[in-house]
Amino acid sequence: MAVHKPGFFVPARKGVALWRTRDSTPSEVTLTPDTALGKPGKQFRTRNQAVLLDFRRPLFVMMDRRLIENFDWSIIWALLAIICIGLLSIYSALYPQIQARPTNNLFIKQIVWLAIGFAVLAGSLFINYQRLRTLSPWLYGLVLLLLLVVLAVGKEVHGSKRWLEIGGFQFQPSEFMKVIIVVQLAGYFSSQDISSFPALKKLILPVGFVVFPVLMVLAEPDLGTAISLMAIATTMIFFVGVRWKYLAVLSLTVIPLIAPVWEHVLKPYQKRRIMILLSPDLDPLGAGYHIRQSKIAIGSGMLWGKGFLNGTQNKLHFLPEKHTDFIFSVWAEEWGFVGCAALILLFCLLIFLTLRVATRSRDRFGSLVVVGMSALILWQAFINIGMVIGVLPVVGITLPFVSYGGSSLITLCLAIGLIENVSMRRYVFQTH
Repeated sequence: MAVHKPGFFVPARKGVALWRTRDSTPSEVTLTPDTALGKPGKQFRTRNQAVLLDFRRPLFVMMDRRLIENFDWSIIWALLAIICIGLLSIYSALYPQIQARPTNNLFIKQIVWLAIGFAVLAGSLFINYQRLRTLSPWLYGLVLLLLLVVLAVGKEVHGSKRWLEIGGFQFQPSEFMKVIIVVQLAGYFSSQDISSFPALKKLILPVGFVVFPVLMVLAEPDLGTAISLMAIATTMIFFVGVRWKYLAVLSLTVIPLIAPVWEHVLKPYQKRRIMILLSPDLDPLGAGYHIRQSKIAIGSGMLWGKGFLNGTQNKLHFLPEKHTDFIFSVWAEEWGFVGCAALILLFCLLIFLTLRVATRSRDRFGSLVVVGMSALILWQAFINIGMVIGVLPVVGITLPFVSYGGSSLITLCLAIGLIENVSMRRYVFQTH
């Protein structure tokens, strides 16, 4: 309980400090590993104000045993199970390439990306996530700048400019925007002047945060990432709270924009993919080929699948982009309905465990960061699986932790690292 009298914090012994006021007996406070006392004797209005100095620690902090005790290992076990499924699927999808080039193939590269991703995950644990609140505007501006550079000098693949190449290393800035937009929105919505169910004028700025990168990503074009950014932002806004009348206003604003977006924003191949969703037999050998072969592969797996390395759609190269966007089809053909159910349940378990961290967080910023990172994983998995089974249009988005890809894998590992960061730094103190 806060003492509403001016006082001082004085270090007493390891992990304990004394709160002193002029007219009361000193009381002990057991501090968390992150807590900083500042200069001994500095005056504060209340004891709680002094305790909250842990948010003013340097960006990087030393790891402490008590931080490790709050590490949520169940998230890591679920993550490793999904990653193992991904490695099995990529190995099967790239098996001819692996046989031809045993030491120089995309499977080996995926192992390297995975190692880098886990290094990023581990490194993010040493960051005081509260400092990201002040760094987020700078990081947001930096990634926006990179998106502009991509549009100007980015590497073009299959008609899209999505990658920057520096010294032989390629990366996709739009992937990193998924994490940055979460931190940026979390910082805004956790500020003191933003309450639950904010007024409409308070939503204008966060909508602007999302609109600018979405427009730049659409210009690449990359419809899948643009949809992901909008889905993440929408989830966070709903978590903060939004009045129904604002949703009605938004609907009335968006509906008239559908026709102009269809005519002037979407590329011809994107329009064809949406038309194929509504009429699958419209172009079975052209725009509808990908989804047709994907549905054949998934259906042929039946209950138990054809077995590892025995998928005919995969082996005979009927399945396009099988190691990236359509990796779920490879898994479904070889492991059947049972394997698909197991993978989907693992994703559900991972999302449940991450959202549990959000409910345990002791500050709004931490809860919003975890909700945003969970939404990143959830919507990317939902869109990819919906795409390959034919209930959503093909938009070119990978399956988290399963598909091949460096930028995506590093981004997702960073998201898990920040979730664990919030879990480890749950703020608890006791008074005696």
